[in-house]
Amino acid sequence: MEEEKQQENNSPQVVLTRVVNVQLFKYGKVWCCDAAGLELQKGDRVLVESGRGPALGVVCSEPRNSGRDKWARKVARLAADRDCQKFERHEILEREIYGFCYQKIKDRFLPMCLVSVECLFDENKVMVYFTADGRVDFRELVKDLVGKFRTRIEMRQIGVRHQAKMVGGLGTCGRELCCASFLSGFAPVSIKMAKEQNLSLNPSKISGMCGRLMCCLNYEFFSYELAKKGIPKVGKKVNTVHGAGKVVRQNVLRERLTVQLESGEEKEISYKDVVREEPAIKNRTGAK
Repeated sequence: MEEEKQQENNSPQVVLTRVVNVQLFKYGKVWCCDAAGLELQKGDRVLVESGRGPALGVVCSEPRNSGRDKWARKVARLAADRDCQKFERHEILEREIYGFCYQKIKDRFLPMCLVSVECLFDENKVMVYFTADGRVDFRELVKDLVGKFRTRIEMRQIGVRHQAKMVGGLGTCGRELCCASFLSGFAPVSIKMAKEQNLSLNPSKISGMCGRLMCCLNYEFFSYELAKKGIPKVGKKVNTVHGAGKVVRQNVLRERLTVQLESGEEKEISYKDVVREEPAIKNRTGAK
């Protein structure tokens, strides 16, 4: 008994951390944050510590325990009325900077597309996001902005996928873009995912607003990959209850194959109609 108690005392104890999901007012991004011992409820407005200073957001989940003892982001404190008023002033300033910057880009014929302007909550810097095909000399543009607004300006070039996330919009499905609503990051998407799901390879059918392959191609890819394990591939010769033939199409969801028989007729069959050939048994001499 004493040995068991000693082993229990020596075993590492898991320290639970109280965490909440916080949705930022800017771009609607959701972060999982350490509640830092605060009594938080769903709907509370809070300030969250980030790599670029505090950010204002709203708690969008009930507090819960997590086994991770360290989180990259932490709730600094509950937001006061003055914090919300400050955020509203920043929105007005951002619109003013955006309009001025857009006009200067046109006046200077700069080959860039202005995406968004973000005023950091601690007011030590203004971020200007843009897209461009290559490098852009924006030094004169920065001088114009600094001279007008008397603050630090940082120009940041982003990709088209991040542009779609910031701007938002509706996808071909009729719903809000995934990247603008709930995706926290971008997973790699390849044309193989469209092929595995038997989708049309027409770029207009499988491309999103950003012009890249749609993020949703990644959602069911692994399910299709798992469902296709063990079934004959397209082009493979098979024996069926209707005779020998070659697989020309697969319908994974219905679990059916389209087989072109030796007579030239195409026949849609179920997986069960494929005759499984037994492997040949070798004798002791090694001959079949």
